[in-house]
Amino acid sequence: MLKVLAVFSTLLWTQVQANERPDSEALPGYDYGDRQLTKAPYSLADLEALKTTVLFSADDERWLRESKAVLAPQAEQILDTWYGFVGANPHLLYYFHNAGGQPDTEYLGRVRSRFIQWVYDTADANYDQDWLNYQYEIARRHHRVGKNRTDGATGPDHIPMSLVVALVYPVTATLKPFLANGDHTPEEVDAMHQAWTKSVLLQAILWSHPYVIEGDF
Repeated sequence: MLKVLAVFSTLLWTQVQANERPDSEALPGYDYGDRQLTKAPYSLADLEALKTTVLFSADDERWLRESKAVLAPQAEQILDTWYGFVGANPHLLYYFHNAGGQPDTEYLGRVRSRFIQWVYDTADANYDQDWLNYQYEIARRHHRVGKNRTDGATGPDHIPMSLVVALVYPVTATLKPFLANGDHTPEEVDAMHQAWTKSVLLQAILWSHPYVIEGDF
């Protein structure tokens, strides 16, 4: 396991500028805004209803945007934390294996670069149709209808919905110390953290769509 964690820490990653949306060459497989993407099966009105249900407000959007300047310089360290958590749990690392049963470092690298961009996109709090369509694309990439296809990976072709939902807590809980590394008061840090928790929960709900019976979402 230590060897696996060492692989995570020594791989070289392309750093994305915090205030620029990269093109597909900078981030292979990142196609946010691509008109070829399938239109999300849920609407902006559905999203607004979900936001209301989880008590996500305009203030939360403001605090997400405030968090970007704090998190962007720490993006690599944040991903080290999240990947370290995955690497320390074999049942999670399993979904990054190749057909030979070993961690697929190329796949890990491509996912990691998009994961960093996901931090920026979440902090942007730009809830338009392009964002909604990309949530559905992310959903498909976790489910057997689309997993592995973007990156040509050869490992497990499906991540259970239970893990997608369960990861909301470790992702958001481990983010709070990074949010505290700025010049904000404890109350402001808590406001940013609450906004992140609500946003990640919203996204996990949207990502669950391919897993449920049609008409039950």
